[in-house]
Amino acid sequence: MSAILIDGKARAAALRAEVAQGVAGFVATHGRAPGLTVVLVGDDPASAVYVGSKGKATREAGMISGEYRLPADTPEADLLALVAKLNTDPAVDGILVQMPLPRHIDSDRVIAAIDPAKDVDGLHPVNTGLLVSGRKGLVPCTPSGCLLLIKESMGDIAGAEAVVIGRSILVGKPMAALLTNASATVTLAHSRTRDLAAHIARADIVVAAVGIPGMVKGEWIKPGACVIDVGINRIALDGGKSRLVGDVDFDSAAARAGWITPVPGGVGPMTIACLLANTLAAARARAGA
Repeated sequence: MSAILIDGKARAAALRAEVAQGVAGFVATHGRAPGLTVVLVGDDPASAVYVGSKGKATREAGMISGEYRLPADTPEADLLALVAKLNTDPAVDGILVQMPLPRHIDSDRVIAAIDPAKDVDGLHPVNTGLLVSGRKGLVPCTPSGCLLLIKESMGDIAGAEAVVIGRSILVGKPMAALLTNASATVTLAHSRTRDLAAHIARADIVVAAVGIPGMVKGEWIKPGACVIDVGINRIALDGGKSRLVGDVDFDSAAARAGWITPVPGGVGPMTIACLLANTLAAARARAGA
């Protein structure tokens, strides 16, 4: 492997320590800790693990962690009523409704019901609009973490060619906007892009977030490129075992890239760290700080 391995765990730990220091200062100034409340509807095992991890990290940073676990058959109106209650709760600075929601609930309607100032997932149309227009707002956590890793690896990325694979509102679209705001030249690709290999071959930065194991081949990578693998895919192995892999064929890509994130241990830890940073930023904004 010739690529430098990007240590997301270490960078996330540093960001979480920075947030904890900021929280201590906020408490000293305002006499209260920032509060993050997470809402989980249903019993999806992966979502339950994520919610538990977020609560633990929130408390470790010195913030107040709130949590609502609702049954899968919760009516949409009840969830919207809870969101309205949290919007007006002065102790709650950040609201996160864990996705995916049960099919009978309109996730777009729920996201739009969250106060944009408390939307620490950065998905509200107001925050999306601020991001696209290059103005300050709350930014989705995963792409925010990706940009930190890219800039720490490469420095100034103005003028760099970037390809983002995946067009979700969670990662792909906000990632493209963040890179554009950083003056990179961005191609937003996806599973139906024609000749994806040709686009990737000219890219100084590749962000893969398409959810297809090993879709990006090492021979497509431009030598020296920065490769950020957002994909988390569980594949079956012999003997009933399984392992996590990304959207990039790691071994072949690492032989050509300049920098590359592992899966796991790359982007994943940055997501929760950026969630904590967003909560602190929301608390400061609400306090006029």
